[in-house]
Amino acid sequence: MTAKIHPSALVSAKAQIGANVEIGAFSIIGDEVKIGEGTVIKSHVVIEGDTTIGKHNTIFPFASIGLAPQDLKFRGEKSKVVIGDNNSIREHVTIHLGTQDGTMLTQIGSNCLLMVGVHIAHDCVVGDHVILANNATLAGHVVLGDHVVIGGLSALHQFVRVGAGAMIGGMSGVEHDVIPNGLVMGERASLAGLNLVGMKRRGIDRDDIHAIRNFYKKVFSDNEKSFSLRVAEASQEFESKVVQEIVTFVKSESARSFCQPKENPNS
Repeated sequence: MTAKIHPSALVSAKAQIGANVEIGAFSIIGDEVKIGEGTVIKSHVVIEGDTTIGKHNTIFPFASIGLAPQDLKFRGEKSKVVIGDNNSIREHVTIHLGTQDGTMLTQIGSNCLLMVGVHIAHDCVVGDHVILANNATLAGHVVLGDHVVIGGLSALHQFVRVGAGAMIGGMSGVEHDVIPNGLVMGERASLAGLNLVGMKRRGIDRDDIHAIRNFYKKVFSDNEKSFSLRVAEASQEFESKVVQEIVTFVKSESARSFCQPKENPNS
């Protein structure tokens, strides 16, 4: 079947529109846009730039995707937005193009829920099965792993990395990297434990949960040594996959330090 396009929608003849796509009233689709099979675009949506959207997404009114980033250094470079499959992108979400100071790409995975008013800035990378609640905002170059949950009205500083399975409470300001499966909250967010509920919901083995809890206690109970040394020493005691994911995350290159519990300031 061909696409179903409302007569009032402005769809470029150069755009690539997949089978069974629906485009609602007064939506605008630019020249370089590619939309995959079965995606539904409601009314009053604007999609421009070199933007590729996968299959079976739903994009709600007043979303704006693929426009120029809010970066004064942007000079119209040919950067991209790439969005995966089966995402729900709600009203007033903004997703901006990448920049030459980043990767030239802003990327969203699959099976994500971006609630009302979410902002994803230039050069961000968002994994699969991610939930961003109302008005959560990502500054430029933020990286979110799979299964991350971010509460409403939270804001992430540029270059922050959030490991897979982590949860950020509502109204948090996150300035530092968050370990995989970490639980973070606060006006100037600090580490408040592990996202145990999320791990159980994802079916992580009980032995792995036990291991990560012991690893967490060992790493964050003593702030006399540097954080990296504590992680290196504790990593020798645990072979669990979820523990080694944290170790790999900590050892990866980053522009930010790590979120720590309040009682153990970052070393």
